[in-house]
Amino acid sequence: MSGENCFEILDKIFQAKKPQKIEEIKGYTIKYGHIIENNEIIDEVLVSYFKKPLSYTTENMCEINSHGGNVLVKKILELCLKNGAKLADPGEFTKRAFLNGRIDLLQAESVIDVIHAKSEREAKAGMKQLEGKLSKKIGEIKQQIMDVMVQLEVTIDYPEYDVEDVTNRQVQEMLNKVEKDLEILEKSFDNGKLLKEGIKTAIIGKPNAGKSSLLNALLKEDRAIVTEFEGTTRDTIEEFVTIQGIPLKLIDTAGIRNAKDEVEKIGIAKSKEIADSADLIIAIFDSSKELTAEDREILELIKNKKSIILLNKIDLQTTKIDENESSLKEVSDYIIKISALNQIGLEKLEQAILDMFQLNEINLDNEIVITNIRHKALIHQAIEDVKKAKDAIQKQIPLDMIAIFIKDILEDLGNITGDVVTEDIINEIFARFCLGK
Repeated sequence: MSGENCFEILDKIFQAKKPQKIEEIKGYTIKYGHIIENNEIIDEVLVSYFKKPLSYTTENMCEINSHGGNVLVKKILELCLKNGAKLADPGEFTKRAFLNGRIDLLQAESVIDVIHAKSEREAKAGMKQLEGKLSKKIGEIKQQIMDVMVQLEVTIDYPEYDVEDVTNRQVQEMLNKVEKDLEILEKSFDNGKLLKEGIKTAIIGKPNAGKSSLLNALLKEDRAIVTEFEGTTRDTIEEFVTIQGIPLKLIDTAGIRNAKDEVEKIGIAKSKEIADSADLIIAIFDSSKELTAEDREILELIKNKKSIILLNKIDLQTTKIDENESSLKEVSDYIIKISALNQIGLEKLEQAILDMFQLNEINLDNEIVITNIRHKALIHQAIEDVKKAKDAIQKQIPLDMIAIFIKDILEDLGNITGDVVTEDIINEIFARFCLGK
């Protein structure tokens, strides 16, 4: 519970083993006792006390740690509500922390990223933003602008001082520096998108080429059905696996061939659609058989796309597809021999993915990475406003008009941290939270 009356409500339902007045209890203290109703013990609990302003929300807060189980938790929650508490809205605790000034909007959004992280690297990127690394950088950029804005306002207010040429030069230098800093942040979104959304990877091939066996091998579990019969996979199967801390969204698709029935035809159409929109295509071929017309159709499908070709079933020792074959090399720079069944060559596949997406170059210790599309859009808008201001200087537009463009840059950046954000945007952001935060 958080709020002015949380200790009063707690006092109605909690009986400490060693009772104390609330004024005597220090913050960051845990007390042992019982939750009671009509002098009947409901549960044995530990209660943590946090006194304003030293709490998550900066308000008085308490946490009841019970034995768990749906029945007990529900009962304690009902007692809290019965005695004056109200159920929190989604994200209300973090929203209060933001509205009370403990964190900015950017840090509040990073709480969602940490909760929903699918990999260690994504969680680490979220924690960096929660610590305020990106907020600090945005603050530094805003300060660069403010330092020059002061000089600009003086020149506008006191035109009798002939310093306009000096001011123009200062503004131009500042805008060049701000544009460079913002472009570095915007470019980091390419890596941030990989950290947050992962690499959408389509596994395609003919029936029985080994697609499902590959999926199972990468997941290290039997997720997909594998049989000697062709066309087992009729629909897509999606799973996440991490490579060097980067999530890979693997999609096992229906085998591509001349469909035998309407259901299979739909599955094959879906396979081609997914391959078309994937960040990476892993095309797998049965190396124990000659390339067929259907294989060549698959090669045509992946042409001019990021792809890795796998020559599967090398364990059969009857290889009939040469890795140096021109029709393969024309399509992809990465051609790897594997045995999905015996998990041979998978480390080469992982290394190829690392190299292709330069994943080893993402260094979260020394760089700030943008992972939020809202932040990226506002940074892009700020860059556009920088260009408008620079263009205005080149056209020798009056300084008071240039100042308007510069104020637009500050507003763009203020929308990221929440300095000038509207209530609608705040509500939209916190609606994505779970009730517990």
